[in-house]
Amino acid sequence: MDADVIIIGSGMGGATLAAALAPLGQRIVILERGLHLPDSPEARDPVAIFQRGHFKPKEIWHDAEGQPFNPGNYAFVGGNTKLYGAVLLRYRAEDFHPLRHIGGMTPGWPIDYAAMEPFYSQAETLYRVRGDDAGDATVPPRSAPYPYPPVPDEPDIAALRRAFVAQGLHPSALPLGVDIDAWLARAPTTWDAFPDSTGAKSDAESCGLAEALRYPNVTLQTGTRVTRLLAEGRRITGVQVDGPNGPTTLTAGTVCLCAGAIMSAGLLLASANDDHPNGLANGSDQVGRNFMNHNLTAMIAVNPFRRNRSVYEKTIQINDFYLTGGPGGEPLGNIQMLGRITGPILAGEAGLPLWLSHWLSEHSIHIMAMSEDLPDPNSRVMWRNGGVVVDWRRTNVEAHDILVGKLKAAMRRAGWPITLAKGFPKSKPSHQCGTARMGQDPATSVVDVNLKAHDLDNLYIADASVLPTSAAVNPSLTIAALALRLGAHLGAHLAR
Repeated sequence: MDADVIIIGSGMGGATLAAALAPLGQRIVILERGLHLPDSPEARDPVAIFQRGHFKPKEIWHDAEGQPFNPGNYAFVGGNTKLYGAVLLRYRAEDFHPLRHIGGMTPGWPIDYAAMEPFYSQAETLYRVRGDDAGDATVPPRSAPYPYPPVPDEPDIAALRRAFVAQGLHPSALPLGVDIDAWLARAPTTWDAFPDSTGAKSDAESCGLAEALRYPNVTLQTGTRVTRLLAEGRRITGVQVDGPNGPTTLTAGTVCLCAGAIMSAGLLLASANDDHPNGLANGSDQVGRNFMNHNLTAMIAVNPFRRNRSVYEKTIQINDFYLTGGPGGEPLGNIQMLGRITGPILAGEAGLPLWLSHWLSEHSIHIMAMSEDLPDPNSRVMWRNGGVVVDWRRTNVEAHDILVGKLKAAMRRAGWPITLAKGFPKSKPSHQCGTARMGQDPATSVVDVNLKAHDLDNLYIADASVLPTSAAVNPSLTIAALALRLGAHLGAHLAR
C-alpha cells in the first residue's frame, strides 16, 4: 500500500482530519488538486480579486438548464478557506433537532449538540478563534472559553452596535479566525474574500495542515487531482490520480473523502462501476441530493451625510431572529457584518461606475442576512458528460425575505436610511453542503454517525457534504469539529 490513510482534499475537513490523525504514526497522504497560494501584489488588490477574478479557477460547471457558469470555488492548498470570511460559529443546540420553519420541517441530526461540543472546543483552539458570547442568548453551552478575545470593533462599527442596542437588539461578537494585527501589517484591507497569503488568517493551511505536517508520517501531494475511486464489493481498492508525474493509482487501507460538497458528490458519482452502478456509496440514491446553499443577501445601508471610516468592519452579529421572528414564531436566521466593501469591490460586484462605487462605499455600512436552506432531495449535484451539474432549488425564501425586511428596518433606525440589497447568485458559494448526508438509516443517508459510508467499509467522508442541515451559521467550525470527531473515532479503530 502507498499509505495507511489517504485524505482527498486539504480544505477545512481534510486538513483538520490530518491534524487529528497525525499523532497516531500512521502513514497519511493528503491529495490536493491545487497548489500553494503564493504571496503576490494581487493578494490585496481588490481590482484583481473582484473585477478580474485573478484567483478563481479556470473551471466551468453547468446548471440544470445546461447553462455554463464559472463557480466561485477555489482550488488551493487549504481549499476555499484561503479566501473565506473566517467566521467560526457553532451550530446552536436547537439546530441538531427537528425545527419547524416557514418553508418546512428540518430533519435534525442523528447526533446531538452534546456529542459535538468537545470537538467544537478543540476546533476553536486549533483555529485560534477570537470571540465572546456575551449578549447572545442563542449560544449553546461550552466546556472551554474562546482561546482569544474578540477582534475589536472599529469606531463606526461600535457606534452601529450601540444603535442596535438602543433598538432593543442584542448584537454580539462575531467569532473570527484572524490575527488582526498580523493581517493589517500586510495591508489595510478586510480579510473577507481576500486570499490568505501570510498565515494571518486561521485557514485550513495555516492551522490544520500546518499542525499535521509537523509529523514526518504525513505527506502532502499538491497538483494531484483525483479522477476516480476504484471499488470492489464493500471496499475502496484504489484512488486514481492525475498528478505532476502523470496518471497513477494509489492504495490505502482507509480512504477519507474531503473534497467539498460539490466535488465529493461528483467524484462518488463519477466512480460508478458494475458493483455500484449508481455511483459509490449511493445505495440510498442520496449522493448529490439535499444540496443546500444558504439564503444570503448582502446589504449596503447608505446615509449621504455620514461616512464609514472602518477598514475591516466584520466584527458583530445579531441572533435575535435566529430561533424566532416569523409570523408563527418560526426561525428566520443570522445577521452579521460583511467585510468592508470598498469602491473597487463594489464596482466589481455590482458593475457600477467607479466614482459612484467610491461614493456609495464611503457613505454606507455593509451587512448580511443569512437564512437556513432546507434539505430537498430534488436540489442536487449531478455528474454529466464528465462534469458537474448543479440543480439548486432554494427553500425557505419567505423566512429570508422577512429577515431582510427586519434588517432593513434596523439599519434605518440606526441612521442608515437607504438600503440596497442583493442576493448571492448561484455562482457564488453560499456555504454549500448536504450532498452526502449523515444518518442512521442506510436507505435515506450516505454516511453513518461516524462518517463511514454505509455501503463501503473503508471509505469515510469529512466535509460539508455530510451535514444533514445547513442551520443559519457559517459551517466551517462544524466541519472542523466533525473532522476532529472522526479523527478520534479512526484513532481508536486504527490503533487496534
